[in-house]
Amino acid sequence: MSLLRYAIIGSGMMGHEHIRFIHMLGGTTVSAVADPDEGMRNLACEIAGSGTKAFADYKELLSSGLADVLVVASPNHTHVDVMEDILATNLPILIEKPLCTTLEDCRKVEALAEGRTAPVWVAMEYRYMPPVAALMEEIDNGTIGDLKSLTIREHRYPFLEKVGDWNRFSKNTGGTLVEKCCHFFDLMCLITKSNPVRVYASGGQDVNHLNEIYDGRRSDIIDNAMVIVDFDNGVRGLLELCMFADGTYYQEHISAVGDQAKVEALVPGPSRFWSDTSEREAQIIVSPRLSKLPEQRPVPVDETLLSAGDHHGSTYYQHLYFNRTIREGGKPDVTLKDGTRAVEIGTAAELSIRTHQPVLL
Repeated sequence: MSLLRYAIIGSGMMGHEHIRFIHMLGGTTVSAVADPDEGMRNLACEIAGSGTKAFADYKELLSSGLADVLVVASPNHTHVDVMEDILATNLPILIEKPLCTTLEDCRKVEALAEGRTAPVWVAMEYRYMPPVAALMEEIDNGTIGDLKSLTIREHRYPFLEKVGDWNRFSKNTGGTLVEKCCHFFDLMCLITKSNPVRVYASGGQDVNHLNEIYDGRRSDIIDNAMVIVDFDNGVRGLLELCMFADGTYYQEHISAVGDQAKVEALVPGPSRFWSDTSEREAQIIVSPRLSKLPEQRPVPVDETLLSAGDHHGSTYYQHLYFNRTIREGGKPDVTLKDGTRAVEIGTAAELSIRTHQPVLL
């Protein structure tokens, strides 16, 4: 295992990002790429470098014998079928979020993976963003006392264009609160160390994609929402999402409030979307109670990592730990159960919006 050969299934934006970070690990190569879109797979091969084999069908890739590790970055609605095929191998798998677009399909994948020895890791890279990791460290160290509430705000740009416009429809994505926000629901479960029991949500499609029609179908993905999640230990989580706030200085703002203090993480979005040329550095802020002055600390991230992808270097750290698990053994940080739970919360939030009712989990 001195050289691990990674094969990428799905070579869109995230597939390309995975390739760039895999090359940074050392002792790795991207041996093969599979994607039905010729342009995207050819671009992926250019990024991966000479010697990378291209396939139009991932099943041909599986039978080629070129892979030691599989990374799935195909469109959301293809995940269940792809996983059904690749779980039959004993290769390590990193699958992009969301695990699947429906809870039923997630549970199907979990069942198919039972008894498997090679790791299956769900790509929830937001766990590894340096400012988010710094926030979680403060909580774990007892800085804020007992956690009482957790707020995650993401103000960002609209969904990007994808091949075939598949991400314009909830049927293909699972809905915005599954597609985009499963990251945040995963963070809520991780930070609260608790299980969600109730979801309330309000949201809608108010600005983005309103007049977009594809093959006679109008886009139906929401572009803003507020979601409250109650956890069984009494902690409350709040997600505030707005996808028409392109000019926001910090894309993510996470606040954890305890009975002794508050800690915040401020995360800039991808630099290619900045409307100015100023330096934007992530930071955390610790604010004790009783009118003590807050402590503000920058969280530097290597510029090479920032320039290689859109997720503040977190994809690199995710691959670093995944690679270590493959080489040294151990359990994945993000299990199929974690992936299913995040989809469950997102699905409940989408249902709550439609029914105007709380949803019990």
